[in-house]
Amino acid sequence: MQMEQLQKDMIAAMKAKDKVRKDAISSLVSGVKKVAIDEGCRDNITEELVDRVILKEMKTVKEQIDTCPEERGDLRQGYQATFEIIKEYAPAMMSEEDVKIYIADKFPEAVATKNKGQIMKLVMAELKGKADGKVINQVVGELCK
Repeated sequence: MQMEQLQKDMIAAMKAKDKVRKDAISSLVSGVKKVAIDEGCRDNITEELVDRVILKEMKTVKEQIDTCPEERGDLRQGYQATFEIIKEYAPAMMSEEDVKIYIADKFPEAVATKNKGQIMKLVMAELKGKADGKVINQVVGELCK
């Protein structure tokens, strides 16, 4: 996802007077800008950085949904709407089968050692933001049996 696209979509949401959508995209834009400034790349925002912020924001909103009290249906509904909007921008994640193939092709020596810690260290460095950490952990666990 490109930063320019997020900004265009935010402006479109403002023009459409879609407050929920505008607020969700605005939180992504400000999050990306903050991380870019923190990492010293404000003038050169990469797609990887944008994707990383989107995934982090998605995880935060998911936690808000999960911890929202049952009696606060209005809040939960708002969080769910925000989550769905952010999910539109999230990068596609690799499937469990794709992760298995990737690990077998890329790290055959590490897999042969059956050292889960070593394999996880290598794989997470490569697949962070491309595959869910839980899926990676599950696949590596199966390979180490």
